[in-house]
Amino acid sequence: MDRDLTELLEEWPFEAGKISVRVIEGKDGEPRIQVRLDLGILQMHVAGRPDGKHPEGFDSLLEYQESQIDQMQMDEISEQDAQETGAETTFSESDEEEEDARPNRFLTPEECKALREEAQQYYHRYIALLVLEDYEAVVRDTSRNLRVLDLFRDYAIEEEDRNAMESHRPYIMMMRARALASQAMQVEENKAAIFAIDEGLESLKTYYESISRPELFEESGEVQMLRDMRDALVPKLPVSQKAELRQRLDAAIASENFELAAILR
Repeated sequence: MDRDLTELLEEWPFEAGKISVRVIEGKDGEPRIQVRLDLGILQMHVAGRPDGKHPEGFDSLLEYQESQIDQMQMDEISEQDAQETGAETTFSESDEEEEDARPNRFLTPEECKALREEAQQYYHRYIALLVLEDYEAVVRDTSRNLRVLDLFRDYAIEEEDRNAMESHRPYIMMMRARALASQAMQVEENKAAIFAIDEGLESLKTYYESISRPELFEESGEVQMLRDMRDALVPKLPVSQKAELRQRLDAAIASENFELAAILR
C-alpha cells in the first residue's frame, strides 16, 4: 500500500499566513473538514467529536462526564426522598457532617487532561468553521468548550486543573459573540448583530468582575475586537436604528449608568 502523501500535499500547497480550509466528501459519503498545515493536512468530522470517536459510547468525553453528573444528582435526590419518607429514620448531627463531607469534586487530573485534549480538537474545528463562515457551528463548538471550562471549575479535584484553561474563557466568549453577530449579518440583521456584540461585551464585563479584576475589561483584546466589529456595523444601520442606539446611550448617561454607556459606545 502506498502511504506517501506527497502527491496529495502538492495538489493543495500550503500558503504561509493563510488558514486554508476546505470541505471534502469522505469515503462514507459524509462531509469532512480539512485544514492545510505546513507539514500536512488536518481532517475533522463536521459534527460530533472532530476525530469521529465515541468515548464511553457518548458523542464526547464532555457529554459522558455530564451524564455522570446528572446520574449523581438523581442519586442524591433519590437518597433525600428515601430519608424524607422513612418515618423511623432520624437525621443525626453525625449524619449531617458525613453529608457535608461528601466530595463534590470528582474529576481526576487524568480525566481533566483527556477533556483538555478533546477541547483542543473542537478549537481547531471552530477556527476552521469560522473560515468557512459556518457561524451556527462556531456557536455550537464555542458554547461546548465553555461548558468544559465550567466543568473544570465546578468538579475538578486539583486547583491546577480548575485553572488550566480559565485564561482561555474571554477568547472563547469573544469568538462565540463574534459568530452570533456574523450569523445575524449574513441575513442582513445588523441590529441583531449589534445586540449579540453588546451581549458579548456585557458577559466579558461580568466575567472580569467575577474574578475581581474589573480593570482588565478595558485592557482586554477580546473587548477591543468586539468594539471594533460594532463600530464597523453602526454606520450600516438605518437612520431609525441609529437614533434608537443614540437614545439608549443618552438615557444611560442621564441615569449615570456609565458602564452601560461604555458598552453602547
